[in-house]
Amino acid sequence: MSQYRDLIEAVVGQPASDGDGVRLTRVFGGRDAARFDPFLMLDEFGSDSADDYIGGFPSHPHRGFETVTYMLEGRMLHEDHMGNKGLLEPGGVQWMTAGRGIIHSEMPQQDHGTMRGFQLWLNLPAAEKMQPAHYRDLPAGDIPVTCLRGGGQLKMIAGSLEYQGQQLNGAITGGSTAPLYLDLHLIADDQITLPTPTSHRVLGYVYEGATTVAGDSRQAQLKKGQLGRFGEGQEVRLSAGPEGARLLLIAGRPIGEPIVQYGPFVMNTEAEIHQAIRDYQLGQLAG
Repeated sequence: MSQYRDLIEAVVGQPASDGDGVRLTRVFGGRDAARFDPFLMLDEFGSDSADDYIGGFPSHPHRGFETVTYMLEGRMLHEDHMGNKGLLEPGGVQWMTAGRGIIHSEMPQQDHGTMRGFQLWLNLPAAEKMQPAHYRDLPAGDIPVTCLRGGGQLKMIAGSLEYQGQQLNGAITGGSTAPLYLDLHLIADDQITLPTPTSHRVLGYVYEGATTVAGDSRQAQLKKGQLGRFGEGQEVRLSAGPEGARLLLIAGRPIGEPIVQYGPFVMNTEAEIHQAIRDYQLGQLAG
């Protein structure tokens, strides 16, 4: 087993539109889903023009997976069929388990200024796809932040790791895929080595600056707007460029089951997708 994970693939996101005309970058998602298992999709949205986001994401269904929305700037309101309401503000996270089914909307609460953030889709194993829907709102103050020796910071959205003799726990822990979700800020020319479970698939998305990945067999650079897929190993070793770096580091235990997706439904078989569509049409998606 390698000590330091090599960068084995770099992916550049593609412009896309979702909801009611919201412009975004689809970092990955849709094709070759097994490469990213247990993750299904990552979108980055960000604009200071209200025309790019004002339509929001009107009422729509989900079944079979989890969505994790992380706001950097702006305000967005979640409402769902169960009567839940949650206001996402800068630095906040909403972790929603669609399970059997949820019908919800995500609408901007501003008509000017910048709105920026990410939405990650995390798959559920077959045994958990039909669980009751639930979600958690995590304001920025509930998400642990660790100051790094070099002057940067590590924001622990989900998962646990040991860093410099300390056990760090995220706002969300556990789960069958044991997800790790970090927002890592490195100052210029800073370096960091982070442990990652050897069982996990590890991805990194640079959204500001650039970073060099120093693996066991080679070094490779990830630039702003690139997603890196890492090989096997025990640790990720990163060095920021002269402008520093801000990146998402996400990891999870692969599920290894068939993935069949039709829009907002992600199941294991075509028959289950057809059932999800019928349930939605009959008003029975959420049980």
